[in-house]
Amino acid sequence: MKIIIADDHAVVRSGFMHILNFQEDMEVVATAADGLEAYDLVAKHRPDIVLMDLSMPPGESGMIATSKIKEDFPETKVIILTMYDDEEYLFHVLKQGASGYVLKKSPEEELFHAIRTVYEGGTYIHPEMATSLVKEFLEPGAEVVETDPFELLTNRELEVLPLVAKGYGNKEIAEMLHISVKTVEAHKARLMDKLNLKNKPQLVEYALKHKLLNF
Repeated sequence: MKIIIADDHAVVRSGFMHILNFQEDMEVVATAADGLEAYDLVAKHRPDIVLMDLSMPPGESGMIATSKIKEDFPETKVIILTMYDDEEYLFHVLKQGASGYVLKKSPEEELFHAIRTVYEGGTYIHPEMATSLVKEFLEPGAEVVETDPFELLTNRELEVLPLVAKGYGNKEIAEMLHISVKTVEAHKARLMDKLNLKNKPQLVEYALKHKLLNF
C-alpha cells in the first residue's frame, strides 16, 4: 500500500513514517506539512491511502484537503489521524469523504488495522467514537438534533471564517487565499447570513465554539 502522511509537525511525520515502513505491506511514499501540499503529492504519487491531520496551521486544513482529494482522486482513501475525539469533527470529515477516523493516542496496532480495513474497502472509526455515535442516534427517546448551519458552509467559507476570527483584514485574507478583496467580502457576508451572526465578536465566539481557530 502506498501511503502519504500529512501533518504539520515534522517529528510526527517522521515517527509515523518509521512505524509504517516497518510493515511489509506498507510504504510511505511522501509526507506533507499541510493540506495543499498533501493534495499536490496525491496528484503526483496517486497513493492508496492518505493519513490526514485535521489541524495544520497556518496551511490548508485537513478537512478542506480531504474534500478536494476525494473530489479529484476518488480512488485514494483518506484516514483522519487526529487528537480531536469530537463527534462533530467526525461527522464533517465523513461527509467530506474520509474513510477512517483514528486518534493519535491510539496504539499503533489500531492504526495498522485501520489502514488495512480502509484499503480493503471498509470504513474504520475509533471504537469509543463509534459507540457514542450509535448511542446518540439509536437510543429510544433520543432528542432530534437540528442541523447546525456550520454544515452548510462551503470549503472556501471554512477557510475564510477562522482567518476573519483571528483578526486578519480583507486584503490579508485575499493575499493568503489568492482571491480578490471583493470575493473575501462576499464570503464574509454569506458567512454572517448563513450563521445568523450580527457582528465580528459573535463570529469570533462561533469560531471558538467550533474550534476553528486551530485550523
